[in-house]
Parts: sequence; C-alpha cells; structure tokens
Amino acid sequence: MRKSVLLVASFSTMAMLLTGCQSSLTGDSYSRDEARRVQTVRMGTIESLRPVKIEGTKTPIGGAAGAVVGGVGGSAIGGGRGSIVAAVIGAVAGGLAGSAAEEGLTRTQGVEITVREDDGSMRAYVQEVQPNEVFRVGERVRIATVNGTSRVSH
Repeated sequence: MRKSVLLVASFSTMAMLLTGCQSSLTGDSYSRDEARRVQTVRMGTIESLRPVKIEGTKTPIGGAAGAVVGGVGGSAIGGGRGSIVAAVIGAVAGGLAGSAAEEGLTRTQGVEITVREDDGSMRAYVQEVQPNEVFRVGERVRIATVNGTSRVSH
C-alpha cells in the first residue's frame, strides 16, 4: 500500500514539474526581461500563412522526474537484489519516458506568418496559435521586436 502511494505521489510531482516548464510562444506574452523595454515596430501585409508544429521543451526535469517515478516503481518489484536491479531498470526506462513525455506535453501548434513589410522586405515569423486570434492573407499587421524576439499582431 505504501509503495503505491509513493508511486502516485511521484506521478503527480512529475506532472506538476512538466507543466510548470512550459513557456508561452504566443504573440501577446512577454518575458519579465522584455517588459518595459523599447520595441521597434514595423508594419506590413501578410503574404502567406502556414501551420507548423513548435517542438516541446527538452529540459533535464522531464528525464529526472521520469527516472524518480521509474525507480520508485521498479523498486516495488521483487525483493533484495531483484528490487535494486528493477529500480535501476525502472529509473533508466522512466528517464527516457519522462523526456519523451515532457517534449510531447509541451509541443504546440504554431503558424508561420510571411509578411511583406512596408520597406519591401519579406520576413517569416513563427509563433504559437492563439484560439482568439485569426490571421488572414492580405491583412495589415504590426511586427514588434525587442531583443531579437518579434511578434506579429493585429
């Protein structure tokens, strides 16, 4: 009974750690470092739109959390040396699964927005899709850039 409680607690901890790692790549979110910084604003017209996938994060947290869960789960199998071997195998398998889970859980749908800017240049910007914001070809947009990070908005 106690080992199953530990296993449930480990899974809960892993889920909280993985969701806490997500950062927003939407056009309306800023990091604390970007707030209150002067931005360069350019205007342009959307030439094309293309759906893209933005890969998830790959931090050590997912693998470490998976290793803990796998190790605890593996140690519940058998007794003595068998328990130790199962814990090691569980930790390795859990680490690999945790890394894959983190990347999958934090993967997002994005859009590549190709804009012909008013100076005639063409640039493509990729950002996360927001459910409340729809871009259309031919639409006028503004591009705000701060510290090399650009955002397209209406």
